[in-house]
Amino acid sequence: MQPAHPTLEAVAAHAGVSRATVSRVVNGTPGVRPELRERVRRSVAALGYVPNSAARSLVTRRTGAVAVVIAEPETRVFADPFFAQQLRGIGSELSAHDTQLLLMLLEGRTDYERIERYLSGGHVDGVLMFSVHTDDPLPAMAAASGLPTVYGGRPGWPGAADGPGPLYVDTDNRDGARQAVRHLLARGRRRIAVVTGPLDQTAAVDRLDGYLDAIGRAAPDPALLVHGDFTVEGGARAMAELLDRTPTPPDAVFAGNDLMATGALRVLRARGLRVPDDVAVVGYDDLEPAAWSEPALTTVRQDVRRMGELMAALLLRLLPPGSPQGEPPAPIITPARLVVRDSA
Repeated sequence: MQPAHPTLEAVAAHAGVSRATVSRVVNGTPGVRPELRERVRRSVAALGYVPNSAARSLVTRRTGAVAVVIAEPETRVFADPFFAQQLRGIGSELSAHDTQLLLMLLEGRTDYERIERYLSGGHVDGVLMFSVHTDDPLPAMAAASGLPTVYGGRPGWPGAADGPGPLYVDTDNRDGARQAVRHLLARGRRRIAVVTGPLDQTAAVDRLDGYLDAIGRAAPDPALLVHGDFTVEGGARAMAELLDRTPTPPDAVFAGNDLMATGALRVLRARGLRVPDDVAVVGYDDLEPAAWSEPALTTVRQDVRRMGELMAALLLRLLPPGSPQGEPPAPIITPARLVVRDSA
């Protein structure tokens, strides 16, 4: 009769190997021959052995958990499909490597103290951070904790470019914006407005720079520039402001993300303007709601879920035992691709 909780010794006896060999396999330590590793894994499955997490952490010096810090409040995170896709990618990659995801959000200034205590308290093995703003103290907290850290998005805070620089995963935001605006120009649009995201985030800055590249200007026309906040409501306010500025509306709008483009579409429809006949609209992200909008949204695709997977994979390479061979980890830039639909 098998014991209710099989021990390491029971697995060793079942597999016909030493206790030390079982321990190395269970803890992911290299140096075990593939055939022995497979024999131990079969015995673990047959006996239903579950490692003691406390004892395991003493051996591996790992908690088996990673903190995912999003520098946004809960209302923003759960209303934006971008975050859901990125978290799905992160979660699937961590789960495949038996690592837990601990989600931490920022509702107010007091949350910084809570996050700082947690990161410095030895509760997690590493940190994934995204939606970080220029003046955010979070990168300094991550550095002070000594934890391996990977960022979602090109770092833009002061000092980020010093030395080797932080590890990050991003899309080629500047090129994606260029593709969007060049498409509008090719369709004969000449008064192309831009609705930016918050310019204390590098994604918004890079997309504005790509817009300027495409129209061949060093600075935007103030009459055609308005700032949004990456939300539907922000896009609607920005579109209304653009239309109220002048009796001659823009003939096209490039919005810094799909949510703002959706808000712009609502206002244009409410004002009796036809899309794309009167005003063409292009967004950025190509998340599922873009194809459901009316009309279907032309947008720039970035593979958000894949970016989440890459963030997690990059961080896992930094954790013990890590990757013993190959090139050292480096930042990853994924391509952007224009998806043409009915709105432009």
